[in-house]
Amino acid sequence: MRGILLALAITLSVSSTAPAQQYAKVAPEALSSRSMSAASYLERGNIWFKQGEYERAIVDYSLAIAFDTRFADPYCNRGMARALKGDIIGALQDFDIALALNPRLATALTSRGLLRFSKKEFAAGLADFSRVVEIDPRDARAWANRCAARQELGDSDAALADYAEAIRLNPRLADPWSNRCGARYLRGELSAALCDCEQALKLNPRDVIALNNRGAILTDKGDFDGAFANLDQAITLDPGQGRLYYNRARAWFFKGSAERALSDVDQAIKLDANYAQAWVTRGMIRAQVRDYSRALADFDQAIKINPRLAEAWRNRAVMLLRLYRLPEADAAFARVRELGERLKPEAEQLWREVRERLKQK
Repeated sequence: MRGILLALAITLSVSSTAPAQQYAKVAPEALSSRSMSAASYLERGNIWFKQGEYERAIVDYSLAIAFDTRFADPYCNRGMARALKGDIIGALQDFDIALALNPRLATALTSRGLLRFSKKEFAAGLADFSRVVEIDPRDARAWANRCAARQELGDSDAALADYAEAIRLNPRLADPWSNRCGARYLRGELSAALCDCEQALKLNPRDVIALNNRGAILTDKGDFDGAFANLDQAITLDPGQGRLYYNRARAWFFKGSAERALSDVDQAIKLDANYAQAWVTRGMIRAQVRDYSRALADFDQAIKINPRLAEAWRNRAVMLLRLYRLPEADAAFARVRELGERLKPEAEQLWREVRERLKQK
């Protein structure tokens, strides 16, 4: 029932192997299209990109490509501009072409990795970030991104090693500190996790990831006032992030306010309907107020999103028992075991009772 957030170390710097000095102080409108080369179109596109004029940048990058289809940089930069315009498919196609032309183009690898990560293609993102680390082992941001991918894949030991290296290379980069806080929290190392969050917030007091993770830790420590202070600030900074509401719902739930918890978890689901853990938590809140049928529907939705989420199966089994659907409850308890999850003693006792009742029928 823990909801940490991970930050990717993002630097949106366009790639360019062409000389930029001649264009550095020239407005893009002043550059004539006459006798423009692929390199000069690339540079003009970069100027538009840095000004946030992504559509104009895309036009110039396309002209650069028309002049020289073997020039990797325009494909890479057009991919970044397309990504910022929301054209993820076009962006990925451009990054693929750029990397076919120049497999060592770190900007394209990083950008493609970030998009893959955002699409929850964590293994593919890990491959791209690992390649960047190989190309430039002193790039702290590349290590930080690889950490985040490894953590999402459940490899916390390797993630912690990467976080340590990222911090060693650049101790003033906040993201590895806030992410390592999350990794340590998931391992139950609350004191060490809290220290990492504190360091991240010293470097960046507006670090939403660190505020969220510190709020989750303080909830587990029973410091609800501290948790709300952190989570309220995080929500103010980023009101569109569903997991922030999820963690605040968690704090309200453990404090005993089902109504406020339900309001926050509803907002979390509204913002991210594919966040399975939020459905589990809403089911638990509904179960607490004896709304068993709707609680069961929430657990079913969580399982639909993530069929291997043992917590959803365990809660589903309990709800089925409450609703006297004993064969289904028995199957749900068995599924928890199949997923390698150990049942708590009280759950084991409930399962034994289910089987005894089924024998008596």
